[in-house]
Amino acid sequence: MQNYRFVKGYLFVIAAMIIWSGNFIVARILADTVPPVTLTVLRSVIASIVLLPFVMNALRSEMIGMKKHLGYLVVTAFLGVTASNTFLYIAAATSNALNMSLIAIFAPVLTILFARLFLRDTLTMRRVVGLVAATSGVILLVTKGQFSSLSRLTFSEGDLWMLGQATSFAAYSILLRKKPAGLQPLTFLFSLFVLGLLLPFPWFIQETIQHGLIEFSPSTVVALLYLGLGPSLLAYLCWNQSVAIIGPTRAAFVYYCLPLFSGAEALLLLGEPVYAIHVVSGILILGGVIFATTE
Repeated sequence: MQNYRFVKGYLFVIAAMIIWSGNFIVARILADTVPPVTLTVLRSVIASIVLLPFVMNALRSEMIGMKKHLGYLVVTAFLGVTASNTFLYIAAATSNALNMSLIAIFAPVLTILFARLFLRDTLTMRRVVGLVAATSGVILLVTKGQFSSLSRLTFSEGDLWMLGQATSFAAYSILLRKKPAGLQPLTFLFSLFVLGLLLPFPWFIQETIQHGLIEFSPSTVVALLYLGLGPSLLAYLCWNQSVAIIGPTRAAFVYYCLPLFSGAEALLLLGEPVYAIHVVSGILILGGVIFATTE
């Protein structure tokens, strides 16, 4: 039974990675047409509307618990929904793909470190070796084996936003372990989305006044629906469940597979070629993840 539960946890986190792998691509596509805070608010609105019919009855019975833990819900919603998504979309408009990919590595690293500091998760030598292997694989993948490109990196304001995204998402993952027991997964997620769109609302109004109303072209609507239903609703639900089952440290190691899923999507959807460097980096990432999570 315990093995089945762990398999279920890993399937949840893999599902989240598959869905999130398209988030960076869509963020880059919408960067020039939808401002970052507006994008965060709209995807949360879509996710909340879709969830509402499924949680209406539960909301009545769990409202007292939600009020009791409002402080926790506000902080968790700010880190996991408002800050994490908004920072990512600001970075997408002002940073380049290489920098974003490299800085994204810090999310699982920080999650593992935060879990060690605040949850007393053990950081064994096996996990350290897996961490080094997986990180090396990601760097090999995003640099295409040209490590000299690292010496030519220039950093912009967008890179700081991306670092903020990695930090906020890591902190959010740790807070998931403190989720109040009385809140059901869907109710909990609904409260995060509602708070996540209310918290940046003054910024959203200011952004709308500055940039004007966005034009809802068919492609923009499809992209927003994808973000609201996929990276928001389904991916967060899967990630939250995986952290509840296998813990933030193990989930963070699987997070390293995100570039592999993005590459697989590029291969299947865009027909991009696969080279030996992709195979080697994939072996390092998968090997590091498996080695670190099978102790």
